[in-house]
Amino acid sequence: MNGGERKLLGRWGESIVAQYLRKKNYVIEGAGWHCRMGEIDLIASDGTYLCFVEVKLRKNARFAQAREAVDRRKQEKLRLSAQLYLAENPTLLQPRFDVAEVYVGKNGSLRVEYLEDAFT
Repeated sequence: MNGGERKLLGRWGESIVAQYLRKKNYVIEGAGWHCRMGEIDLIASDGTYLCFVEVKLRKNARFAQAREAVDRRKQEKLRLSAQLYLAENPTLLQPRFDVAEVYVGKNGSLRVEYLEDAFT
């Protein structure tokens, strides 16, 4: 799979998670937000929290759970990116870092595992 295909697949996973969050009454504030530190997949709010969401798409969890790809290095990049976002977009909402795992079955079935407050 080349970089363009991987990016499209990632965007598809992000759209699935955005739909999942909307069903849970979240408002999607941003998607694919870029800064010099990196990218935040989704930014969503629920009235209390402003959630910075890292989306991971996998076929299955046989090798490892998708959340395990959000290591300390990735967490630090997300924290720094979130700080820049908040500097540009002040809010009274409490920031939170979430991880969304999207698993795609062989038959095309989808399963979303959503971890609130996945790291601090």
